Amino acid sequence: MTIKVSGLTALAILFLLPTTALAQVENFTNVTTEDLENPDPADWLSFSRTPDAQRYSPLDQINRDNVDQLRMAWSRGTGTGTQESIPIVRDGIMYLIQPGSNILALDATTGDWIWEYEREYANANMGNTRSKTIAIYEDVIITTTPDSFVVGLDARTGEVRWETQADARGHSSGPILADGRVVTGGTCGGGRVNCYIAAHDALTGELLWKFYTTQAPDDPPGFDTWAGVPLNDRTASTWGMSGSYDPEKDLIYWGIANPTPNTRLARHNGDPNAIPVTSPADLYSNSTVALDPDTGELVWYYQHLPGDDWDQDVTNERILLSTPISPDPEFVKWINPNIEPGEVRDVVTAIGEPGGLWVLDRGTGEFLWATPFPYDIENFAIADIDVETGDVYPNFELGFQNPGEQHIICFYNTTSYWPSAYHPGTNTLWVPWVDNCLDMTAGDPPGRDTRGPVMNSETPDEYAGVARIDMATGEIRHVYKGRAPGNGAMLATAGDLVFWGDLDRRLRAFDVESGDILWESIVSGPMTNSTITYAVDGTQYIAVFVGQGLMTGGLIELAEIKAPQGNNSVVVFALPE
Repeated sequence: MTIKVSGLTALAILFLLPTTALAQVENFTNVTTEDLENPDPADWLSFSRTPDAQRYSPLDQINRDNVDQLRMAWSRGTGTGTQESIPIVRDGIMYLIQPGSNILALDATTGDWIWEYEREYANANMGNTRSKTIAIYEDVIITTTPDSFVVGLDARTGEVRWETQADARGHSSGPILADGRVVTGGTCGGGRVNCYIAAHDALTGELLWKFYTTQAPDDPPGFDTWAGVPLNDRTASTWGMSGSYDPEKDLIYWGIANPTPNTRLARHNGDPNAIPVTSPADLYSNSTVALDPDTGELVWYYQHLPGDDWDQDVTNERILLSTPISPDPEFVKWINPNIEPGEVRDVVTAIGEPGGLWVLDRGTGEFLWATPFPYDIENFAIADIDVETGDVYPNFELGFQNPGEQHIICFYNTTSYWPSAYHPGTNTLWVPWVDNCLDMTAGDPPGRDTRGPVMNSETPDEYAGVARIDMATGEIRHVYKGRAPGNGAMLATAGDLVFWGDLDRRLRAFDVESGDILWESIVSGPMTNSTITYAVDGTQYIAVFVGQGLMTGGLIELAEIKAPQGNNSVVVFALPE
């Protein structure tokens, strides 16, 4: 590990050794638990600003009346490699993951370099991480590394405060904070032993607990849902976005990905019928789990796609919100008949890569309603949901009974590690989508599958879009459709705006009521996750990352976009003075 120092000549550094961190953040104030749960509007302290993952900012200097005046304030290159992360901002300092897994501290008004933490890896390719978040607590910046460490850095200088080795084969999701605990999810690989969610003390790095993301035979619900698969062969990762935290209910919510290998044939010794055709099957894959932050014990789970046969993750963010529950059968396909229409409930929402929107009670996991997303079509991955129990029946007419079978399953990566946003003023969820399906052939021998995305839309100019979902009624309005999909996170603000960028280099601002595009700017490359807002000295900024994400090239090719991918960089906008 090295820490690069700003503003000093090599000779000066030589005379000052062994002191390593000479540049530092001035006037830094510690971040408390109260700050994280109710942040200053000027700050962006976690990947979605608040622990509920809503991605909503109360800043309103930039609004529907003046957003057309937005101009670029500054930009800065961030090096080569995969860039899929979301920065944080505290007291006018932006902290971000640079390709290569370095952490940078920048002046958030100019992009000027303050310090850099650079980790050395035995394998040069290992540094090309897909980690998506960093966290902050008191004066410690917390990151996860491709070589399976959780690391705490001094927020002022970048010096290492602590580091703890894990055995999770890397961490591509990244950390969140839950009352002084840093919680992370492993990428998973090499067996169940390194498929887990873990908590560490945010100030010391001490391991506090682990929750394994696949069920042991005596784990809840108390019987084996893997049909006797050896324990260490049970794998399901948390590679996508990080989870969320409800400080009032004191629960952590995390999304777990598909079981592996990808098909039932491969997982169950050639027998696709070894497990049931509804939940629970291969727990806790494709589930929302609610965990006790003190112990890591499971409080409840809900399985969205049991016994998955197609590598259809239902991982990524879980957005927490409160809403009247009045699902309209005109818009919502599956509704719990026992709910009291109009009752306000605290809920957790999930949208999977195969599509579908679920709304669950976040205290109990009770199924409230669900509906196909972005469309309801014949090849949808879910055949039915028992509305009394919430049990999901996947569409196993499209499942694989024998090696060599081929099916097209919808949807596929319709949304992924670029998070959605919730606007509380309108009670609407804003979700970017891609009209992809999966063309898959089961392998022979099992496990050697052939698979790839296919465009479902008959109109290429409607291949991707943005949906505005009324969380009371379930009405889905497709406010935007276009040729170019997006890897960019959504951002909602009190200025009655929603920001989103696509792979054709367009960053847009939508009116939160009408869905009209009020502003558009062409930047130097495709949008990659990011998308935050913050304020310094009374000026509000909008920041995005552009460049290369893991899925960027493939989606650009499928959509036949003729846009250059450009160099990785941070691009920041503000109103003119």
